[in-house]
Amino acid sequence: MMDRPSEKLKANAKRNNAILLGCVGVVVGMIGLSYAAVPLYQLFCQVTGYGGTIQRAEQYSNRILDRTIKVRFDSNISSGLDWEFKPVEREVEVRIGETRQISYLARNKSDRTTGGQALFNVTPQAAGVYFNKVECFCFTETDLQPGETLDMPVVFYVDPAIVDAPETKHITTLTLSYTMYPIEDEAKPVAEVRQIRNEEAGRL
Repeated sequence: MMDRPSEKLKANAKRNNAILLGCVGVVVGMIGLSYAAVPLYQLFCQVTGYGGTIQRAEQYSNRILDRTIKVRFDSNISSGLDWEFKPVEREVEVRIGETRQISYLARNKSDRTTGGQALFNVTPQAAGVYFNKVECFCFTETDLQPGETLDMPVVFYVDPAIVDAPETKHITTLTLSYTMYPIEDEAKPVAEVRQIRNEEAGRL
């Protein structure tokens, strides 16, 4: 008779340990998902165009319509990056399906070599999936030396399928917006950057 309370305690202890392990597993899983959420969401947006995310195209459009659409260009700079950043043209009017190149200008106003990378979106959001970029400065990081100015091209076209979708067929104006953010390894002294570049050149 004395063994029954002991067996109940052991059973309760096993059950409590199982519950504890389950809770720990849930917490660990939630932490892992939180870290994966941002890249997974970005990938989802790039594939679907959700949230005004632009599509990256591997080739030019093979269909050009007689209908035109106006594309406006916007620029923003995140705090912590002492750059001037603006489009050369504020807007263009293009035929739907026509490939067009425009440019943004960036100038480093600081006394140090700094780096930046642009994030982008299109409004109205429903049109993001139809805005295709063949080439863009936003695909890579950009380093600018003190006072350096750089012309940064964007090659794009608006997919003719935009006129077939009920939610986008009446759109006459799109806005392509970039926000330039500092990259983590910025603020290297000019001499250090030149030394690194010289070393890399010497290895070629």
